[in-house]
Amino acid sequence: MEVQIQHKNQLVERCKKGDKTAQFSLYKQYYKAMYNTALRIVNNSFEAEDIMQESFLAAFTKLDSFSETVTFGAWLKRIVINKSLTALKNNNKLETVSLEKVTVKDVEDEKHDYSLLKTSDILNKVAQLKNNYKVALTLNLIEGYDYEEIAQIMDISYENSRTTVSRAKNKLRQLLSQ
Repeated sequence: MEVQIQHKNQLVERCKKGDKTAQFSLYKQYYKAMYNTALRIVNNSFEAEDIMQESFLAAFTKLDSFSETVTFGAWLKRIVINKSLTALKNNNKLETVSLEKVTVKDVEDEKHDYSLLKTSDILNKVAQLKNNYKVALTLNLIEGYDYEEIAQIMDISYENSRTTVSRAKNKLRQLLSQ
C-alpha cells in the first residue's frame, strides 16, 4: 500500500512539472471513480462526463495548491463534488428549504429486510429522490461525508444538513418498501 502511495506521489510531482504521461496515468487511475461520483450527483451521463473532464483540468492546473495532507484521490473527489454541485445550482435543480419552514415528525422505524435488494434497485430508487435529497444521501452514505461537511458542501446549515439527510433516508425507505 505504501508503495502505491509513493508511486502516486511521484506521479503528482511529475504532473507538477508538466509531464503528460504522468497526467494520463493519474487520469486512468481515477476517471471511472470520478465519473461515477459526478453521475450520482447530477444524474446525467453527458454532464457527468463534462464535469469529470473539467475536474481533471482544474486539478492539473491547480496542482500547486495540492498538499499531501490528503490523498490525491480525496482532493480530486472534492473538486468533482464541488463542480457537480455547481452544475446542479446552475441548472436550478438543487432545491433547499430553510429550517424554519420544516416541521420534523418522529417516525417509528419499521423493520424491513433490505438484504434481498440489489444494489442497482437501491441506486434506481436513489435516482428517484428530489435532487437535494439525492445529493445529501449520496454525500453521506456513498461518499462518507458527515453532516458538517455536507452542510459546507451544499452551503446549508448543519441542522438543515441533518434534516435533509434524515428525510432523504426516510423517503428512500418509503420507496424501497413499495
